[in-house]
Amino acid sequence: MLNQDDIAAIVEDYDRMKLRIGMTASHSALDICDGGIEEGFRTVAYCQKGREKTYSQYFRTQRSRSGRVKRGMVDKAIVLDKFSDVLIPEFQQGMRDRNIVYIPNRSFTSYCGISEIENNFRVPMFGSRNMLRMEERTEEQDYYWILDKAGLPYPEAIADPQDIDCLVIVKLHHAEKKLERGFFTCASYEEYIEKSQILINSGVIDEASLAGARIERYVIGPVFNLNFFYSPLEEEMPKLELLGVDWRFESSLDGHVRLPAPQQMTMPADQAIPEMTVVGHNTATIRESLLEEAFSLGEKFIEASKEHYDPGIIGPFCLQTCIDKDMNYSIYDVAPRLGGGTNVHVSVGHPYGNATWRQTMSSGRRIALELRRAAEQDRLLEVLT
Repeated sequence: MLNQDDIAAIVEDYDRMKLRIGMTASHSALDICDGGIEEGFRTVAYCQKGREKTYSQYFRTQRSRSGRVKRGMVDKAIVLDKFSDVLIPEFQQGMRDRNIVYIPNRSFTSYCGISEIENNFRVPMFGSRNMLRMEERTEEQDYYWILDKAGLPYPEAIADPQDIDCLVIVKLHHAEKKLERGFFTCASYEEYIEKSQILINSGVIDEASLAGARIERYVIGPVFNLNFFYSPLEEEMPKLELLGVDWRFESSLDGHVRLPAPQQMTMPADQAIPEMTVVGHNTATIRESLLEEAFSLGEKFIEASKEHYDPGIIGPFCLQTCIDKDMNYSIYDVAPRLGGGTNVHVSVGHPYGNATWRQTMSSGRRIALELRRAAEQDRLLEVLT
């Protein structure tokens, strides 16, 4: 793991008044770029060949002679053969020469690999480099581990599929779409065997992933992704902010629920089990009487992160929750970085973030604001790792 002395030596050579914001051009890159532009930064999107036009053409910036942005949000799109080429040492030197601060998102960790990011990505990152590994469910210290340490609520695990006695969700990776989910639900061991076999035969999951899958009780209720921000720099107001909330559109699940039940019952086996591939997001708010508990979840997560992942969470993190009929939260996933649904707040901001800051405040803009404050106060090493 690169230590803070390594990062300090790199930041020492940076011109802190000419920082550029860089990111992997996928996932939440548009939110990061839009927020960077709003706070006066130049933005650099690192694209993969064949997936670059969103950034290099359609959302590229147009600036006036004075440098004012007239259109777009991506100042420079650098096209790579593959996303992981940012790990090439010579390429990283070029990033450092340009004073790049990298904002990690899920695509960055998925395409580049956690070990490489921890040990070999010698570019300052905004956020908690040492917490990214906990997102992997195959790790011993995964996000369930820290949720347990924090005393936070999460769905009960079922160790043996033969013990299934209620509705459960089986969590594992998709066999063909490596970055997607092969999740399925069932309510008995017999249904588990039946559905898993259908999914194996159709290539959605494989035996190896099924053997290592997590089975947990299914919490029936709406899902809310709580997009938090923790500021190490704030000294007068609360350090924790709830910027906003989003929820997901999943395919083919959302298509299934739009069909009448009799029609669903006539579907062939290869269509009857929905997949849960995230294809979009929408914004949401939460009943006001539930907000204080949401903040409590965030505070407990922060305290546990400080205890077990010094110096703890920095900047954005997302607790993905479900609220049951008795208005109890369950956390079913954690993102120790910028969440995947924040693009719904590009340009218009998060509802709660806007109210907190009395201006449009998306997650991307909040990151850029914190980075600018850190640069102005000569406190970059409190937010960069």
